[in-house]
Amino acid sequence: MLADYAVRVEQSRGRRYPEPAHPYRNDFQRDRDRVVHARAFRRLEAKTQVFTRRYSDHFRNRLTHTIEVAQISRTIAAQLGLNADLVEALALVHDLGHPPFGHAGEKALDAAMRQHGFSFDHNLHALRIVEDFELRYASFRGLNLTFEVREGIIKHSRDYDAGGHPELAEYLLDLRPPLEAQIIDLTDEIAYNTADLDDGCEAHLLTIEQIAESVEIFEHSYAEVRRSYPSAAERLQFNEALKRVFDRLVGDLISNTRTRVAEAGVHSLEAIRRHPERLATFSPQVEQERRQLKDFLYENLYFSPALEGEKEDAERIVGELFAHWMEEPDDLPRSYREKAAHEPLPRVICDYIAGMTDPFIYQQYEKFCGA
Repeated sequence: MLADYAVRVEQSRGRRYPEPAHPYRNDFQRDRDRVVHARAFRRLEAKTQVFTRRYSDHFRNRLTHTIEVAQISRTIAAQLGLNADLVEALALVHDLGHPPFGHAGEKALDAAMRQHGFSFDHNLHALRIVEDFELRYASFRGLNLTFEVREGIIKHSRDYDAGGHPELAEYLLDLRPPLEAQIIDLTDEIAYNTADLDDGCEAHLLTIEQIAESVEIFEHSYAEVRRSYPSAAERLQFNEALKRVFDRLVGDLISNTRTRVAEAGVHSLEAIRRHPERLATFSPQVEQERRQLKDFLYENLYFSPALEGEKEDAERIVGELFAHWMEEPDDLPRSYREKAAHEPLPRVICDYIAGMTDPFIYQQYEKFCGA
């Protein structure tokens, strides 16, 4: 049963290009399936999340992270009475616009674009992918996703100003997104915060003792586990503690969002949209714990000396390749040379690089910039 404030598929604002109804899948289910079958979705398997395969084949990549976000999001949606089909589609599409090399690649691509008066934003790039770049259908360009999925792509993690982004005017920028979109940014963070602790320990860049000393939410869980399983192997104790951290974050997001919705007295999707702030949040106590965990990861993992070399390599490769194609646009593939006749060259190069996997951008670097 859907809550009265959930998005109902039968009330969708529809697709850019009208299509007949499918006999046994609703429109949000079709959107989910179109994302899963997209080439950009498959490429996520070869894009870095935090760690490259230099450390292990077991670590998360963009694709496995995306699957984890979808699993968490469906669970939360069911508890809050939200539209789980829409939530799943949004979770699966939320990272589609990320370039190779994780956040280091995004930083370098944005820096290269700003030298030419442009910028790079992975949410906006994801919208370009589903609207234009994917070519699978004879009747239209892109995936022709419903309005609600396209809106969620750009609004799940931030609010865009209509004055600064007139091209997004159709997406109700003066209103909040539905709860289905609001929870995606939070489930994304639950997924990567807990996963990065796991992968960080597996890579021996973090220690269990170090985490317990600095991260309160983990410290309490780890102490409980050691009392409950004193003879278990340390790695299993760590796994149990991490599971409890995960459960605390998810459970709090469910209960606090439910409480905030009730206190706000909202009983419709329109009321969610017109509420002055987003209603999907953690409680103040857990929000403080979440920030402490995130700060710990930034200080001890994301900016650790062990990863610095890879980040510098990523930024150098993106920057040098971008500069090469600006100077030698004839080295671009024919389809991108043709696009450059109608679009600014920096944007075309950015689109090309952003779509690459980690292995492919290494190949391109060796081909055009190698000694």
